[in-house]
Amino acid sequence: MHKFKMASALVGLSVATSGFAATEIEWWHAMGGANGEKVNEIAQAFNDSQDAYAVKPVYKGNYSETMTSAIAAFRAKQQPAIVQVFEVGTASMMAAKGAIYPVHKLMRESGQSFNESSYLSAVTGYYTDNEGNMLSLPFNSSTPVLYYNKDLFAKAGITQAPKTWQEVEATAKKLQASGVSCGFTTAWQSWVHLENFSARHNTPFATLDNGFGGLKTEMAFNGPLQVAHIEKMGEWQQNGIFSYSGRTNDGAAKFYSQECAMFTESSAGYAGIKRNATFDFGVAELPYWEGKVEKPSNTIIGGASLWVLQGHSAEEYKGVASFLGFLSGAAVQADWHQFSGYLPITKAAYDLTKGQGFYEANLGTETAVTQMTTGTPTGNTKGLRLGNFVQIRGVIDEELESVWSGQATAQAALDKAVERSNALLRKFEKAND
Repeated sequence: MHKFKMASALVGLSVATSGFAATEIEWWHAMGGANGEKVNEIAQAFNDSQDAYAVKPVYKGNYSETMTSAIAAFRAKQQPAIVQVFEVGTASMMAAKGAIYPVHKLMRESGQSFNESSYLSAVTGYYTDNEGNMLSLPFNSSTPVLYYNKDLFAKAGITQAPKTWQEVEATAKKLQASGVSCGFTTAWQSWVHLENFSARHNTPFATLDNGFGGLKTEMAFNGPLQVAHIEKMGEWQQNGIFSYSGRTNDGAAKFYSQECAMFTESSAGYAGIKRNATFDFGVAELPYWEGKVEKPSNTIIGGASLWVLQGHSAEEYKGVASFLGFLSGAAVQADWHQFSGYLPITKAAYDLTKGQGFYEANLGTETAVTQMTTGTPTGNTKGLRLGNFVQIRGVIDEELESVWSGQATAQAALDKAVERSNALLRKFEKAND
């Protein structure tokens, strides 16, 4: 799809004239590289589709830097109309009383057509209130999947990707017997192996529906199932079935080099793997422990959403609503999904992509959508809404590393991580009570 198809989808719409002073709408974002270029393209397509508004995308650095900049700008009364905030900042944005213009309210008050049921609930659930109203618009959402090296699998006589963690272990042993040094590595260990692991097994990561029920939540990721998984990964670290690669997506290098034959990573990592892998690879759903759950549940998302900030004119908000409506359009969403590897946010965008034959031509790209739409989201699989979650993830990373190094048992490490995380929750609660 991309540029030429997006342009063709806009044929018949009015084009901006150079002599008209369009109302400017500033959009702060954290998309660098090719995705940043795509953001500029999307904004330009909207600007060219009408002559009343001009969206101005501004790259503000990584997620943390963008959110910090927006908070500082709001205090100085120089905030943008739209800001992209990563999913772990959701609770903080909700707590920013008077700073947010909820998307559902904006769209209604601006007279924009807005049907929340047309969006994928597994994606939007992260960003809704207790009544199901969308507070922000999902923009770049992804979920973890399992990538595997088909060439190394074939060499080891393995014909299909593992579906369960028991099969991951057996597959890794076969790979090692064929000369592969590492069975699998991972990116984003807390997100994949605790947050999404818990959702996949429909078990709580935290109390009160993972924080959706209020500020009194406490962490629960030190339960028997999570402890058993981390304990097993600790064993695997010692014998090479698993190889720890760092807190972010550093494991990609081990997968690209074929040191590790499997890689649990974001579905949005697809483009990078396709660009860098010199071998045939496949994409499978995130494994689950057979016998520990009747059937696997949907995983939860990572990524970011677009929040609308207070303090702007009525005319600007009309433009913001118009832009968010444009951004939700099937053609724009399908194009963004196909280009970036992020999930489509609407059923229409998914159907359009499927109808265009994209999934057939790019095997594995539908895996994340299928996984995310497994069953109906529950209190354990809707997402996470936890204060100080950026710091909490840092705590979890530290404690997991003590397991990988053999310095602590899984139970001791997760108990300590829960204790430290609860202290951060109470600190957030006190600041926002």
